[in-house]
Amino acid sequence: MLSVEHKQLRPGAALITVSGRMMLGQDSERLDQLVGELLMQGYRDIVIDLEGLTHIDSTGIGRFIASYNRVMQVPGASMRLAAAGGAVRAAFRVTRLDTVFPFFESVTEASA
Repeated sequence: MLSVEHKQLRPGAALITVSGRMMLGQDSERLDQLVGELLMQGYRDIVIDLEGLTHIDSTGIGRFIASYNRVMQVPGASMRLAAAGGAVRAAFRVTRLDTVFPFFESVTEASA
């Protein structure tokens, strides 16, 4: 099961926490939808905490690409990924997306 939650870090900045398994299915659509909603609400700084994400497949990777594309269409907006570990970080590395997405060791570093 996948959980996607968010909270405000500071005005204009949001933290999205993703945990569980981001795999093929409707659950993974929530990330892209939430990023779009936050952008429409005026958030321009989006940090995604991946510490609780245990598995990701190509569909999950695609959701991050779609979210990143949404963010890049908004002037002044940015998206950073934090605390990805194990198989999740390896999936981004294998696809070479670790050269596209800014990764940080912790939410604190990503939100600084």
